[in-house]
Amino acid sequence: MSVTERLAEIVGPGYVSVDPDVLDGRSVDHTGRYRGQAGLLVRPGSADEVAAVLRECRDAGVYVTVQGGRTSLVAGTVPEHDDVLLSTERLRDVGGVDVAERRIRVGAGVPLAEVQRAASAAGLVFGVDLAARDSATVGGMASTNAGGLRTVRYGNMGEQVIGLDVALPDGTVVRRHSQVRMDNTGYDLASLFIGAEGTLGVITSLDLRLHPAPRNRVTAICGFTDLDAAISSGRVFREMDGIAALELIDARASALTAEHAGVSAPVVGAWLLLIELAGDTDQTERLAETLEDARLAGEPAVGVDATAQQRLWQVREAVAEVLGVYGPPLKFDVSLPLSAISSFASQAVELVSEYAPDAIPVLFGHIGEGNLHLNLVRCALDAEREHGLYSAMMALIARLGGNVSSEHGVGTRKRDYVSMSRSESDIAAMRAVKAAFDPTGYLNPAVLFD
Repeated sequence: MSVTERLAEIVGPGYVSVDPDVLDGRSVDHTGRYRGQAGLLVRPGSADEVAAVLRECRDAGVYVTVQGGRTSLVAGTVPEHDDVLLSTERLRDVGGVDVAERRIRVGAGVPLAEVQRAASAAGLVFGVDLAARDSATVGGMASTNAGGLRTVRYGNMGEQVIGLDVALPDGTVVRRHSQVRMDNTGYDLASLFIGAEGTLGVITSLDLRLHPAPRNRVTAICGFTDLDAAISSGRVFREMDGIAALELIDARASALTAEHAGVSAPVVGAWLLLIELAGDTDQTERLAETLEDARLAGEPAVGVDATAQQRLWQVREAVAEVLGVYGPPLKFDVSLPLSAISSFASQAVELVSEYAPDAIPVLFGHIGEGNLHLNLVRCALDAEREHGLYSAMMALIARLGGNVSSEHGVGTRKRDYVSMSRSESDIAAMRAVKAAFDPTGYLNPAVLFD
């Protein structure tokens, strides 16, 4: 009996596909820039089925690449070895919200937007928000320790996960759940799988922390002529108790959204700072007082009611809609000390002009954490020049004290640059953990390690 037939016995014949068109569509990354090759697709419907699939693939000596919403921006779900694609899309259970304990249990294949809706219906909020909320799945977000638009207030995905089920490479299932908030019994196994990018096991369900919904919000967009002035204001706001969001957008991004999405910035300036404060009391006065000493290019645009706030947020969220207008962009997701951001912005533009003079560099991101997204729009390079630009950009980030990977993970795209952010002993320790869980290295073999 073939592997395909044995997997069909586990999950049902309707959930295994060898259709070339299906596999081709699932072997390209979210940006459309990177492509691989897969042998078959399997879609298990439970943790036990995931475990059985893994056990079968291990015994058959075939590679497995795990896929959730396939929103990876570092080719983290692109197969390289004619792999079996294991999709978590059927793991879609959404449990009831425990309002008293402020938590919810959901399947790994549940899109972020569904968790947000369930929390909102119970008068609570989920702490992570992304522009890709309708397609990004919580299992994938946990696997990359995603951050997003609310990280400055609630932290990354790891801060939201309080329990999980994970199918291990040996075909067993670890179920780590607790009803108490403090549980230090033995190793914190759950945390080991957060940010592991599916290399140690397949997360199948999660217990997620929810938060009280603030009664009042105020949102503002401020324009700055000088990047250092924007960073200085960002440094002040990120330390405030009521900070809920803090986003940086450059003028190139604003120009693209105005031209291609019909979303114009309500203020002038080479750099925009979107600020949101939230709390149980009106935050408008605190916002105004904090902006008194800011070196603004003009008056800020302020939204107090939900409709006005949504319009201001569209300035930020429309950026994601227009990045692919000239074809797949070349993406860099990095973390930098705030003191290094101005140097990075200028030197990165110089690098782009050297390697890809026709490209449009667009810079935006979560300034509270120094997590920036540099996207090169209209960037058409041959493989050699693209590799040269990518390597030079990674080296620049490392020289400036930054991290080559922030909230998008390492995937396959950045595995050659891990040593720029991790020491030899760090990498050796990670390899030892990988070998302990997956001795044959068949699970997500292209991710993280070369």
